[in-house]
Amino acid sequence: MTTPKFSLVCCAVLLCWLAPSLCAQQPLLVVVNQGDRNLSLIDPAAGKEIATISENLVEVHGHEVAVSPDGRTAYVPIYGSSGVGQPGIDGHEMYVIDLPSRKITGKVDFGSGVRPHCVIYEPHSKMLYVTTELKNSITIVDPKTLKIVGEIPTGAPQSHMLAITSDGRTGYTANVVPGSVSVLDIPGRKLLTTIPISAASQRIAISADNKWVFTSDQTKPQLAVIDSSTNKIKTWVPLPDLGYGAASTPDSKFLLVSSKNNTVAVVDLASWKVVRTIPVPGAPQEIVISRNGKFAYVSCIPGKTPGQIAVINLSDWSTSNITAGVGADGLALSEDESVTVGK
Repeated sequence: MTTPKFSLVCCAVLLCWLAPSLCAQQPLLVVVNQGDRNLSLIDPAAGKEIATISENLVEVHGHEVAVSPDGRTAYVPIYGSSGVGQPGIDGHEMYVIDLPSRKITGKVDFGSGVRPHCVIYEPHSKMLYVTTELKNSITIVDPKTLKIVGEIPTGAPQSHMLAITSDGRTGYTANVVPGSVSVLDIPGRKLLTTIPISAASQRIAISADNKWVFTSDQTKPQLAVIDSSTNKIKTWVPLPDLGYGAASTPDSKFLLVSSKNNTVAVVDLASWKVVRTIPVPGAPQEIVISRNGKFAYVSCIPGKTPGQIAVINLSDWSTSNITAGVGADGLALSEDESVTVGK
């Protein structure tokens, strides 16, 4: 007589034979390739690209990406045809991509050219928060209906990147020019204050314990450290070169900062000093760190050749590289084991 356990195993084997895409489960690193106008899906464990998803666009492209908590959906704002503050075509949409099927399944239309750039899925409110630069605002989108449900003013132009505290209550935008940080009440949907940084600043990051907010000065090689309890600059950290993207380790001991001299600077958050620099392929951009704190992934754009993702082992600071697409930029990790992607 066949036991129920044996029957379940047989059913699982039959399912994998009939539909192998349902049985290949692994975390994914999603990479936005500006030059190729597509997304790379990378298997971090295998260290290789396993698929690409085209944006099906010619003149405009996305820069950043976020993944839903269940790891099944990616959101890609279509920024436009140029860089921040530069003339060009202004994007007005955000694409919704089903990762298991690798297909664009929906769009959010912002109604006009607003240059949507950075998107965050906030798990407490279960809303998407998107920087809409040309409106000097954060636009709130319901991911279930794909409808715009609200807006938060940033009080400044070029609100390029957004970071939100882990409790979902406070947001911070990096306003490239005029070089400031806007502090936002996320539930109240209002601007709290604006913190001057320099003539120009770039990117924004928050320590895992929510104590510190970081943005890189674009006029001098230094990092501004903002005390989140006072919303004032606590100190400045000298960097080896102009900084860009940054990410905190889950234990809040270190901040990794991509630097324009083709290195990642490691800042000790106790001493406020750079304690090591790690060489990476050209022009490091964004940094994401795995939830378990074992690996950091850094997108790098070495000219017009295929981009590289530098993988930093945080236990010994050793590195390896994974090839992505041309203009590799925005990164997001899908770490939910339920996501399924066919080989």
